[in-house]
Amino acid sequence: MNLNVRLQSEQSATDDLPQVLIHGLFGSLDNLGILARDLKQNRRLIQIDVRNHGLSPRSNEMSYVLMAQDVLETLDGLGIERFGVIGHSMGGKIAMMLTALAPDRVAGLVVIDMAPVAYPTRHHDDIFAALQAVTHAGITSRSQAAALMRQTLAEEGVIQFLLKSFHEGEWRFNVPVLYQCYDQIIGWQPVPAWPHPALFIRGERSPYLADEYREALLAQFPQARAHVVAGAGHWVHAEKPDAVLRAIRRFFVL
Repeated sequence: MNLNVRLQSEQSATDDLPQVLIHGLFGSLDNLGILARDLKQNRRLIQIDVRNHGLSPRSNEMSYVLMAQDVLETLDGLGIERFGVIGHSMGGKIAMMLTALAPDRVAGLVVIDMAPVAYPTRHHDDIFAALQAVTHAGITSRSQAAALMRQTLAEEGVIQFLLKSFHEGEWRFNVPVLYQCYDQIIGWQPVPAWPHPALFIRGERSPYLADEYREALLAQFPQARAHVVAGAGHWVHAEKPDAVLRAIRRFFVL
């Protein structure tokens, strides 16, 4: 599967290590744009819509092996052999799976607020209910969609994030398949230990990189180091972009 991509760079950027940016669940390639606008000064960037999101093709399957293979096939089409990768949330799991499928092609790994574990809790059922309500109501305007979603969702920031993918009455992510495959999305099959440096960035207030996952993380990424961003939640890159960018720049020596 060839994914929809956005390529960015500036004249000062070097091509020795392109950076791949992978968004999370319900997102699109725009979601890491706040990082891309800074990082493109130094590296060629490849922002990706993963399958069933944004403008990429749709499929009835959402396994991490398949999603990582999509990324590799897309990079093959672009003539990119080695690359650094930055992934948030579900995109972080895709990035981690790349180290299993192509360990020698991944030149650096940054995972934003995600652990290599299967999570026991369904955090998104209210979101699915809100998305389905909008679809069933036949709503076409964002303002009407927002009003209906507020009956289910309390966080205005989450509503506005989701509405970025609402266009002319349609969601740009495949709601039925995401719901059907949700257990796979929150699940995980451990990958072989990847013996290279990896950076895991955690939002202090987020449960996704809790201390209880440390043993599983180090078993799969023994050279990992952590960076905790104070006062931030799961969308740490949007809440504290400067802190996240400083950590990424130190890691990749940009």
